[in-house]
Amino acid sequence: MAVIIDKLYTELNGLSLKNPIITASGTYGYCDEYNDFIDVSNIGAIVTKAISLNPRAGNKHLRIAETKAGMINSIGLENIGIEKFLETKVPLLNKKNINYIVNIAGSTLEEYVCLAKICNDNNIKAVEMNVSCPNVKSGCLEFGTDEDSLYNLVSEVRKEYKGYLIVKLTPNVTSIEQIGLAAEKAGADAVSAINTLKGLSIKINRVNGKYQKTIVQGGYSGAGIKPVALSNVNRLYKVLSIPIIGIGGIETLEDVLEFFAAGAQAVQIGTINFTHPDTAQKLIIELENYMDYNGFKNLDELKRELRA
Repeated sequence: MAVIIDKLYTELNGLSLKNPIITASGTYGYCDEYNDFIDVSNIGAIVTKAISLNPRAGNKHLRIAETKAGMINSIGLENIGIEKFLETKVPLLNKKNINYIVNIAGSTLEEYVCLAKICNDNNIKAVEMNVSCPNVKSGCLEFGTDEDSLYNLVSEVRKEYKGYLIVKLTPNVTSIEQIGLAAEKAGADAVSAINTLKGLSIKINRVNGKYQKTIVQGGYSGAGIKPVALSNVNRLYKVLSIPIIGIGGIETLEDVLEFFAAGAQAVQIGTINFTHPDTAQKLIIELENYMDYNGFKNLDELKRELRA
């Protein structure tokens, strides 16, 4: 049975969560794959694996490389497509009372708009627009690195989708402030930051007098990107009026508190899920215990002191 902890209640400009701990897209499957480890319904929300208009096979080349402080992935948005997702996954999510946010990704403006309309028509209450994935040849990052293109995209999506709209931002830009402001002006209810950095892994072996190289180029995530993520969250906090959901290398309670101090209203847990699948649940418990021990009645009080 899900346990609702009132003091961790989180309000994100219209999206109500039982706590501020969210699992990031691409790290928690579509719905209840992690139920063998924890009761997923206890998490504030899960963000689904990115969903496109049609099924995608993803990239054919090597997709994953482990690094000293994280990983590089080049999955290429492999997914089952929106139709099958609605048919097979949403009923499970609803049956098990899992709070979820659907991550959508398109190659064109028209695909995003079509996905938004489908989500609206099917009463999907929260959507995260993926405009920042570096692992596909078209779409996503093309929109997320140009403020005018992003403004136009979010504006068109907002016309079709009346639910809670999050825009996931990339750090691979000169001014994330301007990108964030474009999303806010176009009608986003919140932003999530940051998506992966562009990265490259090269593994070298010498066999029979010749070098053999294994190369994976894609999105870098994990503990190593936390300082970059904190910087971007704090920069956004100084200019935006809408909530910021912090992402990037979060593994411990200390990390969560640091993101609150930087300006995040909630956080997403990503890469650590692959090696420690119960991290989200542990952080919820540790955050509650921390607040009890230090006499904080609610999260707003904690965040105010952290940001003072």
